Amino acid sequence: MEVISNWFTRILSFIPAIRPTNILEILIITVLIYYLLIWIRDTRAWTLLKGVLVIFAFVLFAYIFQMSTILWLFENLISVIIISIFVLFQPEIRRALEQLGRKNILTSVLNLGGSDEDIIQASKTFEKTKTEIIKACVEMSKSCTGALIVMEQDVRLSEYERTGIFLDSLVSSQLLINIFEHNTPLHDGAVFIRDNRVVAATCYLPLSDNMLLSKELGTRHRAGVGISEVSDSVTLIVSEETGMISIAHDGMLFRGLNQEELREQLDTLLKKTEAPKRKSPWRRIIKYEKKADK
Repeated sequence: MEVISNWFTRILSFIPAIRPTNILEILIITVLIYYLLIWIRDTRAWTLLKGVLVIFAFVLFAYIFQMSTILWLFENLISVIIISIFVLFQPEIRRALEQLGRKNILTSVLNLGGSDEDIIQASKTFEKTKTEIIKACVEMSKSCTGALIVMEQDVRLSEYERTGIFLDSLVSSQLLINIFEHNTPLHDGAVFIRDNRVVAATCYLPLSDNMLLSKELGTRHRAGVGISEVSDSVTLIVSEETGMISIAHDGMLFRGLNQEELREQLDTLLKKTEAPKRKSPWRRIIKYEKKADK
């Protein structure tokens, strides 16, 4: 028994004493990592992060097999790469710091999501949004009204939204049809939809450089494909010349869709990220305690 006790004593001697400041440090680092991941998820930095992980995997492979030339190149270029990252993502970093200054961190930590009723309601709202968008595209197709609708998913496209006019309106077929009506102030450019709301209109999009696209496609289609190449968005395009409905996603263009095909494509391409998460255990405990007091 004494041998076992001495063995446990030797093991515990290697474990450093945990002080309250150590626990506080762990909590602070956890919160910082959480908000860093949230920022990466909501910007184009998520794509960059995946590329960085691929590079580090390649460097690890080179280290295991002692590829000295590749390791030398990486050691001499790492500082340049880090500086380039900060230069390329300067607007995103600035906005992240501004949001951090405005955010109530304690409330954000304790409020991690919505209730079951919120999830059901969000699902209904999402289906209603899709129905309104499909209805608007079909109506504009009949009248050959050109339209460009970008539905955001995981990657936030705030830098493109700022090129247009901020709206923040509920999605309805009447609103979309009125926006893209000829000779109206908002008809030129793209509409952005995020979280079941029309965020902005008359926005400028990057044009695709894909030489394989048909020469008969105009600027509207190339812009729809272009935004799909730099994000995971789903873009709906209505041709002003033919009334043809198309969808751009991941650099690909699906043309000539009818109403049923359009709904099938949206159901396939749109991720189910619109429903809020469940409430945290802390909020559930508070909720049940309030009910018990009554």
